[in-house]
Amino acid sequence: MYERGSHGRVIDSDFEPHPLLRGAHAQTIVPTLLRPPPDLALRRERLELPDGDFVDLAWAGPERGPRLAVLVHGLTGGFQSKYLRGTARELIARDWRVVILQLRGGGDEPNRHPRCYHHGDTADLRYLWRLLRQREPGVRLAAAGWSLGANVLLKALGEEGDAAPVEAAAAGCAPFRLEICAEKLRSGSARLYQARLLRDLKAIVARKHAAVPAPVDMAAVQGARDFFEFDDRYTAPLNGFRDARDYYARCESAGFVGAIRRPTLIVNARDDPFMTPDVLPAAESLSPSVTLEVSRRGGHVGFIAPGRRGLPFFWLERRLAAYLDGSVAG
Repeated sequence: MYERGSHGRVIDSDFEPHPLLRGAHAQTIVPTLLRPPPDLALRRERLELPDGDFVDLAWAGPERGPRLAVLVHGLTGGFQSKYLRGTARELIARDWRVVILQLRGGGDEPNRHPRCYHHGDTADLRYLWRLLRQREPGVRLAAAGWSLGANVLLKALGEEGDAAPVEAAAAGCAPFRLEICAEKLRSGSARLYQARLLRDLKAIVARKHAAVPAPVDMAAVQGARDFFEFDDRYTAPLNGFRDARDYYARCESAGFVGAIRRPTLIVNARDDPFMTPDVLPAAESLSPSVTLEVSRRGGHVGFIAPGRRGLPFFWLERRLAAYLDGSVAG
């Protein structure tokens, strides 16, 4: 039991950006556009779900071993997400196995039911955790997530509380307050990121709707100009929310980080162009199990630092992997 008044920590990060990539936009864009995909041999598995739908998994690293990390991608991400594959490589180098959860509807093949994944859709992740425990009773589980995947992970941990099947977790660029993030993305230069994300989302839902029609006005969905309109017209009606703001309020991880009962590291940058520093929770709202590490720079899932001979390396991937490795002994 925690003592009354105890809470988590908010600490300053020691991350220093590469001198040629100090700005938030450079940190955010360069990994997406210029980084080659990290090599990672994957073993695919289709996981049938209790409601008749499915998700796809991808395994990497040794086929056997005591430590297993479940990795959760961000919005429009999947098995090819570079930050996820890079972190998987860091973990495998530390003698971990990894399994990537491709969230429901996130792959090339549409899922069977009309609904797809969203910021609050934690049921599949929680089901996977318990299934892995059943398959391997002695396995030592950890989890990591980025952006939307960070929100899903933190919400799931808060919902599970003391019953969480994982021993430790790590998250990058968590969008703690979803409405604030949606507001940020429809202003200034952030609109460019919103346009790219909406373009990809609309392509996903169009492909999905062609195979599994959803009870929504697809023309209105395709005409959405920002995330408020997209979530009002698509995410909310398909998932039982009144509207976009109801969805944001009920699913944002800020409401769940106080209930987390497993050692958890969250790393965010103050200059993240997908959000404002206002989204970052105070220590008093974090559970004693949670450490929020905040850097001045880093962008959104960027964190490119100078390595040997000035060559860039992806600091966040190493930081999250090292935290999990230190929290779950081999």
